[in-house]
Amino acid sequence: MHANKRIYLSAPHMSGREQHYIAEAFQSNWIAPLGPLVNTFEEKVADFAGVKAAAALSSGTAAIHLALRLLGVAKGDTVFCSSFTFVASANPILYEQAEPVFIDSERETWNMSPAALERALVEAKRAEKLPKAVIVVNLYGQSAKMDEIISLCDAYGIPVIEDAAESLGTTYKGKQSGTFGRFGIYSFNGNKIITTSGGGMLISDDEAAIEKARFLASQARDPAIHYQHSEVGHNYRLSNILAGVGISQMEVLGDRVKARRAVFDRYEKALGDVDGVSFLPELCESVSNRWLTAITLDNGVSPHDVINCLAEENIEARPLWKPLHTQPLFASSLYYPHQENESVCEDLFSRGICLPSGSNMTEDEQGRVINLLIKLFQKNEVNTWTTSIQ
Repeated sequence: MHANKRIYLSAPHMSGREQHYIAEAFQSNWIAPLGPLVNTFEEKVADFAGVKAAAALSSGTAAIHLALRLLGVAKGDTVFCSSFTFVASANPILYEQAEPVFIDSERETWNMSPAALERALVEAKRAEKLPKAVIVVNLYGQSAKMDEIISLCDAYGIPVIEDAAESLGTTYKGKQSGTFGRFGIYSFNGNKIITTSGGGMLISDDEAAIEKARFLASQARDPAIHYQHSEVGHNYRLSNILAGVGISQMEVLGDRVKARRAVFDRYEKALGDVDGVSFLPELCESVSNRWLTAITLDNGVSPHDVINCLAEENIEARPLWKPLHTQPLFASSLYYPHQENESVCEDLFSRGICLPSGSNMTEDEQGRVINLLIKLFQKNEVNTWTTSIQ
């Protein structure tokens, strides 16, 4: 056992009210999938986001998959997707035997580059193979430039799926993240800003589409007294018990956003003036939930140096997402860089790291992380200076 208490990258943070709703589920015997708490959870998320309807699902991945099905994505179709993201953003494209085309990031948000997207759309139209959908990811809580992206996609008649798995509680121009495209998705995985252990939500202003999503997520059972099925369905619905956890978590979402932003502010205050350290930017028209504090290094220290340094003290840190177009799974997929000779997401991956950012991390624990980083950077400066004068 390590002498120092473990500091996780993003640990679950319970509100204390979860047991109340779980007990309600047991007392009413609604312990099977679906039930009144699922309905309440959907209503609370839809009200918070300002959309007409929401479907509670087993994961954010399931939400993306159903969004693609609702948009009619099929074998041979193409779907444009952010490259700088977790594989769950793109795997559902493969579920439908469609072809992903990956779009680079731009430096101001680290999210999908409007310039690269426009170039990809121009070429796709010329080839008479426009995508059936565009999946835009809001990385580490920072919103993409949704106005520019939506405008481009509208010009070509392409629906947008906004992957807001990491950005619940973020706003862009005063509007909640996840509400700009035809569909938005949230994740309630254990490491997200709020959690249902595992779970997700598909949201939209298209109430009929959300009702169809619920149907598909419940094994696509036709309205007959016997078990009849006319199309392929999935077992994607969230359980009533986990929905109770989600209701409790929604009650403290505002507090969790404030706590994560406070974590970011402390890191920025302590490290913002250190040479070669830069933080994930925040658009002036956006308020990020700062799900994870992410930095890039240009001072001779590598992400692996930081990970190893912190790991020795029982502290978890991780590299940024490895771009999907560089993954073996997508080796044959098309990729559009930000500019012809500039792959922004590859550069960010080579220099970036996510620091421990949990909303339940104490200031003393964060102080441990900061002190270790300062010592590492100072040691590197001394080594660099010594080498330069030899």
